[in-house]
Amino acid sequence: MRPGFHSSMKTIASLAGQSRGIPISLLHLVPEHHGMTTELQTSRHGATLVLTLHGPANRNALSPQVYAAGIETLSMAEDNPEVSAVVITGSGGHFCSGGDLMRLAHNREHDLPAQAAAIEAFHQWVEALQTFPKPVLAAVEGRAAGGGVSLALACDLLVAAEDARFTMAYSQIGLSPDGGASWQLARRVGQGRALAWLWSGGTHTAQEWASAGLVHRLAPSGTALSAALGWAEQLGKMPPGVLTSIKHLVQSAEGRPLHAHLQAEQAHFLQNLVAPAAGTAIKDFLQRRKS
Repeated sequence: MRPGFHSSMKTIASLAGQSRGIPISLLHLVPEHHGMTTELQTSRHGATLVLTLHGPANRNALSPQVYAAGIETLSMAEDNPEVSAVVITGSGGHFCSGGDLMRLAHNREHDLPAQAAAIEAFHQWVEALQTFPKPVLAAVEGRAAGGGVSLALACDLLVAAEDARFTMAYSQIGLSPDGGASWQLARRVGQGRALAWLWSGGTHTAQEWASAGLVHRLAPSGTALSAALGWAEQLGKMPPGVLTSIKHLVQSAEGRPLHAHLQAEQAHFLQNLVAPAAGTAIKDFLQRRKS
């Protein structure tokens, strides 16, 4: 754990050029309105690490600085036993407006490899979220759009305010999705619905997404973060090895033959059975049953 990591709302965008796999030159693919760049801020709520997208001037639009800081923060949190879960949220009443269109317009002036590097940085963060061994929750208020929707879908669990809105308007500005949105939607709501949503580029309510299984808990307006923190606290009471095993098993289930998956379940079960946490939990359960 680095010094000062526990400080309230520490801005870590300065770490951007240090993250693994993201070239420092990529950070220059930003237009002159760099003062509007979103920052990634961290705070601790008990054992939960809160990552806040903070860019009120552009509704928390994504940027290479945010991608790099997100990867660096997850790397630190993975090795920190005091962190049991991560919650991602946005400031100013909105989650994330996706890619900064001014930056995207600026990037059109560069060659394709430079533009590919910017997308790759985002995708590295998405993959880091998916492979992170601890629970990751999204707390969505207001609007989530474009890459902001992809970011929310990359989290393990999604808590949304009842009046939250999700917009995948890539097609409306002549673009196709990034950040894994098409992959997530095709797997979770089916190819037909994914095509209809992505082609139309429309907006969907939190209730619609909950009905589709994409939002896992609804919360009154203004309380998505507190609801996510409460859920993360509950999860944090479970043995970390169990959380990691369940996440791995669920993520790897699709496309794996049953026999292979049963073998994986056996391996994880035995690994957790011999862990001290299981011994304590089983003993406590048996004692409660006797009383």
